Amino acid sequence: MKINSTRLQNHFEAMSLIGKIGETGTCRPAHTELEKQGFELASSWMKAAGMTTRIDNFGNLIGRLEGKNPELPVLMMGSHLDSQPYGGRFDGVAGVLCAIEVATTLTENGIIPERSIEVISFADEEGWRFNKGLFGSRGILGKLEKEELKRTDKDGISREKALKDFGCNVKQFKASEYKPGSIFCFLELHIEQGPILDMANKPIGVVSGISGPLWWTVKLKGMAGHTGSVPMPIRKDALVGAAEIIIAVNEIATQIPGAPTVGTVGTLNVFPASRNIIPEEVTFTVDLRDIDLDRRNRYEKQLRNRIEAIAQKHQLTYEISEDTNSEPRYCADWIKKIIHEECETLHLDAPELMSGPFHDALALSYACDYGMIFVRCKDGISHNPLEYSSYEDLAIGANVLLGTVLQVLKK
Repeated sequence: MKINSTRLQNHFEAMSLIGKIGETGTCRPAHTELEKQGFELASSWMKAAGMTTRIDNFGNLIGRLEGKNPELPVLMMGSHLDSQPYGGRFDGVAGVLCAIEVATTLTENGIIPERSIEVISFADEEGWRFNKGLFGSRGILGKLEKEELKRTDKDGISREKALKDFGCNVKQFKASEYKPGSIFCFLELHIEQGPILDMANKPIGVVSGISGPLWWTVKLKGMAGHTGSVPMPIRKDALVGAAEIIIAVNEIATQIPGAPTVGTVGTLNVFPASRNIIPEEVTFTVDLRDIDLDRRNRYEKQLRNRIEAIAQKHQLTYEISEDTNSEPRYCADWIKKIIHEECETLHLDAPELMSGPFHDALALSYACDYGMIFVRCKDGISHNPLEYSSYEDLAIGANVLLGTVLQVLKK
């Protein structure tokens, strides 16, 4: 039994037209009309596979293939259809479309599973619009933070308003939460978003776990003044302080050669943002990740100490707000074993590797066992319109997912 690779390719090409930027880019923000268009298209394919569909109150698209025993915990698989503002065609999309293709293949072959299967496109995995990711996957588990609906995007639109405009009822979140034990396991196929598979010339990888991300928003405050009259020694320049902290992030993350630690400052906002005013306030984000939680904790302490020292040096005040703090989460051994077996059946030499980026599987790992399949992407490029995975590799990944699902259904 194999998936239909031509159909899968057609689905990718059709989805890439929604929110298309340039020749190969995608901008499909969470909780927007563009994401809704993507949901409508994906929903039509889910229905063709014999699934019932719904959008829950968190903004998740859910397709359900009813099993013989609907009371059993569900086999869940999927990813997300929202994209980065300057993203590619495959990040997240691969996990949703390959899962739909697997469900379609089961239906076409007359397979009615014992337990129900749910394919999900989770809402706002990316997290860039409201500076907090994994919204839909955390939502179904009752893991949202108290003030999350008050978060606003760059246009001042709150998460609450965006959800209401999307058609969700934020007062009915409880009705969309999954009861403990109701999810048997979660499977996610994803492009690697790194260079390891491409460098090794391997189409498929078996994920061993997901690094723990630590996200901060840091605000530095100094004193504005005329750039032509305030002497350098007495300035309280917040941007100079921010520049030194950015360098510190890089130095801390690279102190052990070859370690998988990564540190990034991805956004920077300067106030008043005038060429002849000394910057008074700078707000920026810090993203620190590692598969070794003890090491990441040591680096966090080092960075806090550096920020304190730099602030004192430049007579600045500072605030650190923690947006995300997750420990590394490892895939279930029994699911990894099944994925390896399916790769061997398809004569694939699939290496095992960690995921630096987080995924919806990270949230689901707190509710059930999970497994992930990586598909090679060219040069490891992702979150970029140049992001590319071949349709041949995606079809191979979908067939590995199909075989994995068939084995899991026997459990």
